[in-house]
Amino acid sequence: MMQDNRQVSAMCAHCGKASEVAFPALVNVKDHPELKEEVQSGRIFVWRCPSCGTPGLLRAPLLYHDPDARLMVWLSDGKPETEQRMREALASGDGLEDYTLRVADGPGDLMEKVKIADAGLDDIAIELCKYVTCQELGREVDLRFFRMEGPDNDLTLTYPEKGEMQMIQIGFNVYEDSAAIVRRNPAMKEKATGLVRVDRRWLAQFLG
Repeated sequence: MMQDNRQVSAMCAHCGKASEVAFPALVNVKDHPELKEEVQSGRIFVWRCPSCGTPGLLRAPLLYHDPDARLMVWLSDGKPETEQRMREALASGDGLEDYTLRVADGPGDLMEKVKIADAGLDDIAIELCKYVTCQELGREVDLRFFRMEGPDNDLTLTYPEKGEMQMIQIGFNVYEDSAAIVRRNPAMKEKATGLVRVDRRWLAQFLG
């Protein structure tokens, strides 16, 4: 089911045993559409310790590729040299001029980017929506896009609080206003060209 599998090392948080787990270096969802849901749900990152049966979360680099959505997301291993090599490889790739190329620092970041693209939304505008929502809440929380639903295309964002996942819904008009701001500020799109980490830290450079 997976593509370009290689063995990655994983350590069980319960029993401390090390294991080698098969995990893909590349996921192309046009060739293997069943893997899109595996990524969106996070199941692709879950492994089970063969010694004690405890489930764990794999953290290994992965390139997610959706040719139809013109999207590539690099799940980084946190090493600047690896990320630079990937950036150079994608910069020299043919046919990627109209792609959205993003860096994700963890499985949750990758899952969010895929959900945003599948909803037909712009991730820069979503970051603005999250900023506006935090302003409305009067505090900083780690918001993530979860889904768009209903006849009015309301957006559901999630954030962790006291060990539980909270949900907050915002109107599509908030997204439309944010998207309009992005359109009026071409520097945002320019700064998001190439393999870029678009998150709230990235957005801060435009907030003044």
